[in-house]
Amino acid sequence: METPAGYGVVVVTAGNMQEAEAIANALVEAKLAACVSLLPIHSIYTWQGELHKEQEWQLLIKTDLAQFPAMEAKIKELHSYEVPEIIALPIVASSQAYLQWISQQVKSKE
Repeated sequence: METPAGYGVVVVTAGNMQEAEAIANALVEAKLAACVSLLPIHSIYTWQGELHKEQEWQLLIKTDLAQFPAMEAKIKELHSYEVPEIIALPIVASSQAYLQWISQQVKSKE
């Protein structure tokens, strides 16, 4: 088990599968993410004083967190929500092979 430095999972929620796939494709193609997993979810939240219950899509984005500023900008450019969820969570433990794979897929910050 390796203790990773700088790797993480970024969580984003989208309103439909098409938007989620468009964001995922853009991030992987731009080498801002190594992999994006898409999951259908049911969200309950308050927005502008009203309770909402919605079917949404959760993106679990595996990346080098050095890419977060560029990733956040790309997500905001493509996302339809006024305030999209964009939350980075650190990977606290992982296999060395998986971290190496992420590193190979994501462009290094220059």
